[in-house]
Amino acid sequence: MFNSLSDRLAATFKNLRGKGRLSEADVDATVREIRRALLDADVAVPVVREFTGKVRERALGAEVNAALNPAQQIVKIVNEELVEILGGQTRRIRLAKNPPTVIMLAGLQGAGKTTLAGKLSKWLKGQGHSPLLVAADLQRPNAVKQLQVNGERAGVPVFAPHPGVSSEFEAATGDPVAVAQAGLAEARSKLHDVVIVDTAGRLGVDAELMQQAADIRAAISPDEVLFVIDAMIGQDAVATAQAFDEGVNFTGIVLSKLDGDARGGAALSVATVTGKPVMFASTGESLDDFEVFHPDRMASRILDMGDVLTLIEQAEKNWDKDEAARMAKKFADQEDFTLEDFLAQMNQIRNMGSMKKMLMMMPGAQNIRQQLEQFDEREIDRVEAIVRSMTPHERVAPKIINGSRRARIARGSGVHVSEVNGLLERFGQAQKMMKKMASGGGIPGMPGMPGPGGFGGARKSGKNAPKKKARSGNPAKAAQQLREAEEKRAGKNAAAPTGAAFGAQNQDFDPSAMNLPKGFEKFLGK
Repeated sequence: MFNSLSDRLAATFKNLRGKGRLSEADVDATVREIRRALLDADVAVPVVREFTGKVRERALGAEVNAALNPAQQIVKIVNEELVEILGGQTRRIRLAKNPPTVIMLAGLQGAGKTTLAGKLSKWLKGQGHSPLLVAADLQRPNAVKQLQVNGERAGVPVFAPHPGVSSEFEAATGDPVAVAQAGLAEARSKLHDVVIVDTAGRLGVDAELMQQAADIRAAISPDEVLFVIDAMIGQDAVATAQAFDEGVNFTGIVLSKLDGDARGGAALSVATVTGKPVMFASTGESLDDFEVFHPDRMASRILDMGDVLTLIEQAEKNWDKDEAARMAKKFADQEDFTLEDFLAQMNQIRNMGSMKKMLMMMPGAQNIRQQLEQFDEREIDRVEAIVRSMTPHERVAPKIINGSRRARIARGSGVHVSEVNGLLERFGQAQKMMKKMASGGGIPGMPGMPGPGGFGGARKSGKNAPKKKARSGNPAKAAQQLREAEEKRAGKNAAAPTGAAFGAQNQDFDPSAMNLPKGFEKFLGK
């Protein structure tokens, strides 16, 4: 979503590189470009004015003048100010002292409240809670049915005493306030510690519907009122957020559709204008595409510094520790890396989610964004199909896969033989590298790693290498060199300290008196 803004800011900072000192004109030009980038991203004008004012004030201050690298100091200032307008600190859900904790969702129709209710319930279940979904949206067609489907997918029970309406021509008959109260009583009787109430969306700032939301809030006294806002609506986000803040006095914000291709100004505007924190972000259509909103990490993403912490958290949550331990033991025992292991590792990566999203969290990912956008997620499926088309014996011993076997595997997986050949070739290289690392040789050719070509196991070369004199091609000269070498070795033997076995040091000792075999004198130092 922030690709355009990230590109503009990166181009702005690039112009500052190599400058040992920034003049006031340099700072003004930089601030001007930042202002244009934020306005193009649909950030609210008051927010842009406040943001650029703070950046300019700090950039002209002593902290930049005394900096060793002014360009990096400007990036640091922009990063810190971005964190501030995004909310400053991560805000968690305030749990009630006496369960259940009541969470009410509000927002415009089409913002994604019902889908987000399922995502939030699944996330809370993963945190060890026992949530209950309450279907209080009785006006949108099939809203109750959609919530029931999401609850079933998330493994969370849904309280829906009223079916709602099934078409836009049907008049709403249920009382959402009564449904919300009954849902709260149901949660207490069934010992659920969290209640999520899904309310009806508003097509606009409707006084009657806003009053209905206020009545629900007054009836159930929620601990959290989350305002769900579409991150793609642009400048209208500010007016909508202010209207809902006055109507229901929400306590936190949830950004939905953050994976879209819009310019994302809502995320940078709403928190500053309303003074309420952004608590969660919805980043996709799956129920797992849901994450806690961290202002510092989002600022790092915008400035193309990556979000490695979120990547690590996802890996820890989805990585199979038993499988990792099995692979570690196999690696330590120097066993062969097989296609079965390769398939298991692929499934581990698949469980972490989209490869594109994971790679975009790496620092500097904006530089290869075009290549990442062209990456086909189905490539992993094709590789898995190729491996699964092999017999168990072929996966363990891929060297037996001849031409006829490759043709059979290609037919079974629906790919060309060349793709099977390419996979086997890449796997062979990976297998050799794993075997080399398991034996302690390190990665071949990797600087700083043990192994041929690396620092740890590199052979001596250059000036420090022992020089070996080459033998001449002339037979006479070669024979002379050989005699000189023998004389040199004989001289070293003569200079060696003499002595007898068992510590005898008598230099007048005569070995001939012992009737020893011929040639044995050399072992006695004579």
